[in-house]
Amino acid sequence: MTLQVTRVGRLNSDQVNSVLRSAMLAPSTHNTQPWLFRCAGTGIELHADPRRILPVTDPDGRELVLSCGAALFTLRTAIHALGFHPATTLLPSRADPDLLAVVRPLAERTPDPKIARLARAIPRRRTNRRPFRPTTIPRSTLTTLRHATELEHAWMPSLDAEQCRHLRDLTARARRDQLADPAFVAELGRWTQLGAGTRDGVPSYATVGAPADESWILQEFGGPAEGTRPAPLVVVIGSLTDDRLDRLQAGQALQRVLLTATAAGLAASFISPPIMVPSARAELRRLLGCGVWPQVLLRLGYGSPLPWIPRRPLEDVLLETLVSA
Repeated sequence: MTLQVTRVGRLNSDQVNSVLRSAMLAPSTHNTQPWLFRCAGTGIELHADPRRILPVTDPDGRELVLSCGAALFTLRTAIHALGFHPATTLLPSRADPDLLAVVRPLAERTPDPKIARLARAIPRRRTNRRPFRPTTIPRSTLTTLRHATELEHAWMPSLDAEQCRHLRDLTARARRDQLADPAFVAELGRWTQLGAGTRDGVPSYATVGAPADESWILQEFGGPAEGTRPAPLVVVIGSLTDDRLDRLQAGQALQRVLLTATAAGLAASFISPPIMVPSARAELRRLLGCGVWPQVLLRLGYGSPLPWIPRRPLEDVLLETLVSA
């Protein structure tokens, strides 16, 4: 067994290297990068890395699967942009629950210009934790984002002004619950505000310009500033059920939405507390009133440029490749 990037399907080793490095640019909770890849003859395997689960923040691994789903969509998009069809099998092995997908680049295909546009957005996508400019997002853009969600078998329910006001209060309560838990605070500290040389977690420079008090986020989508400036767009990505497959598909929908937003000149960040606190998530589901399980909550708007956050070396996310004698 060796650790190496090899030819996979119709991709040569350089192309495999390229698409894997693209996949590694996907977002993940606290930049944990909880994915592993194996070059397996005709396909690239995507595995969850259980060593990177957040035991306090994400005890059931929901966020881990979402993050891996985002990496999977990025991998598919990068392969498509090279001119190959990324035939994808989800959850291919009951015996190995960490094997989330196999992507087989076997057939040549003329790249779809829309997918090629998303591929060009991969290295430009950032999580922008700073305040956004007071510029209204066109309604047509929301329609495009909702269509992107549905293409990946997920849903983007609408939020009216009253729901946003309730969401503001729900987010504040969930955040207080998180910060009242010493274990959560300790885990958060281990993965954020890190030095510039780290390849894990969120370095401190990524949050420069973001107020320390997160109440400004709540104000942006329904607080005192309401009526005085256009609020950022707040969207939910949800699924009809809450099993592993739905979470994997929601992660792919998340990345398609983020890349679509990036290509349209938008920035995005996550509103995490009402999704991560189980009681708040259940309340959010009731608030939506459509039976959808909320998987991701995003704020979208026009933001300022941000620096790139490093990723782990490729060799750190490669599993052994079986080599024939």
